[in-house]
Amino acid sequence: MPDRVRDARRPAADLTSRAYWNGTIKMSLSRFFILRVLHQHPMHGYEIARAVAATTRGCCSPTEGTIYPALREFEAGGYVTAASEMVGGRQRRVYSLTDRGREAFRVAVAAWMEITDCLGETRGVAGVGCSR
Repeated sequence: MPDRVRDARRPAADLTSRAYWNGTIKMSLSRFFILRVLHQHPMHGYEIARAVAATTRGCCSPTEGTIYPALREFEAGGYVTAASEMVGGRQRRVYSLTDRGREAFRVAVAAWMEITDCLGETRGVAGVGCSR
């Protein structure tokens, strides 16, 4: 019963808001694109953020609050390793994909491509064109 009381006080999400959907999509895609850019080569956190933003043409620009928890989770799961290196005269943690991380990326690509195909089919049902 206490959960129902708490939920009753929380305003309902506005599902007609583009910001709601953009936030939901970006949160999910951030992890995918972190793996994507690390698939290219090892990087430190700030470089990962810049690479994700560039790769997605700004559609997904993860913050430190998104990147570092994901990297810690990836490291704990054996998907990335981290090593301290001097980068531009500063000590940085540089992250590299492991073989397990590369396999996770391959699985993620297949899953996202499947849903992308479904989304493409859905565009016509909703009568929505592409915004780009």
